[in-house]
Amino acid sequence: MSTAMRDVMIEAHGLTKSYGKPGVRVLEGVGLQVARAGIHALLGPNGAGKTTTVRILATLTTADSGTARVAGYDVVTDRRQVRRAISLTGQFAALDETLTGEENLRMMARLSGLPLAQARARAGELLERFGLTDAARRQARTYSGGMRRRLDLAAGLVGSPEPGVFFLDEPTTGLDPRSRRELWQVVRDLAERGAAVLLTTQYLEEADQLADRIAVLNQGRIVAEGTPETLKSRVSGHRLDLVLSNREAYLRLATRAVHHSPETLTLGIPTDGTAAHVRALLDETDPHRTDVDRFSVHSATLDDVFLALTAETGTGTATETGTTEAPSHV
Repeated sequence: MSTAMRDVMIEAHGLTKSYGKPGVRVLEGVGLQVARAGIHALLGPNGAGKTTTVRILATLTTADSGTARVAGYDVVTDRRQVRRAISLTGQFAALDETLTGEENLRMMARLSGLPLAQARARAGELLERFGLTDAARRQARTYSGGMRRRLDLAAGLVGSPEPGVFFLDEPTTGLDPRSRRELWQVVRDLAERGAAVLLTTQYLEEADQLADRIAVLNQGRIVAEGTPETLKSRVSGHRLDLVLSNREAYLRLATRAVHHSPETLTLGIPTDGTAAHVRALLDETDPHRTDVDRFSVHSATLDDVFLALTAETGTGTATETGTTEAPSHV
């Protein structure tokens, strides 16, 4: 096997999945690759197929068609090997809140087959690594949201070979901004140690901050993929925000905008950011100079990318049935 192939830790081709009778198609030929020491974000509206994709790759459900390999193993024929190589963290921490942080990790280590002495040592290592040593003997119920998520990630590492593969399904849901940023650093550290991370998130800022590559999933299909900078360039490098003076002008220009705020009569229109292009857009959109109250120019964000790309194909309506919260660690 070539070095390039060894560096691809998650690889999927043509994944399809339907639920129910008649079948509701949730995935339509999804494919992606995640490299060692990389963070790949999967973005999409509710029902787009993000969680179903993660569940297939984590061997919790089977695709109707297509192939996938994780850490070099086939997710269908080598399920046991895949599960030994991965850590899956869902939206809610899978902890026993009556146990201390140390007891939770020792329990996970024992369930993973480690002898008592090794389980204690492994728990101590992970508590130190995730900044939880001072809280080791406190019950998990007393932990803040960010501490619980760090403990949950630590538990996922107890029995998994490192650097390994991490599936993080909306890991910062419900966290305050400080806790989110603390967890972001933990995720960066995992990648720096050589882990491959596949992250689903509802926070576009999170993907922008963390991901090396981003795939936008809509109606079960990958509609765009690339670095954050490449995706932003698809909706131009900048955005001209127009605050309109009346609703008629807002409705007239709404179809060409990538950002809409009807409450404030604000529309965002792609621009290359040059003075010449901004002047041309202002003359074009408001030739009589009566419809635009004020304007501003700023760099395109992933919000612009997300709204533009999902608008191109419509908002997904399929429900990812059969995707009830799974155990965080497999």
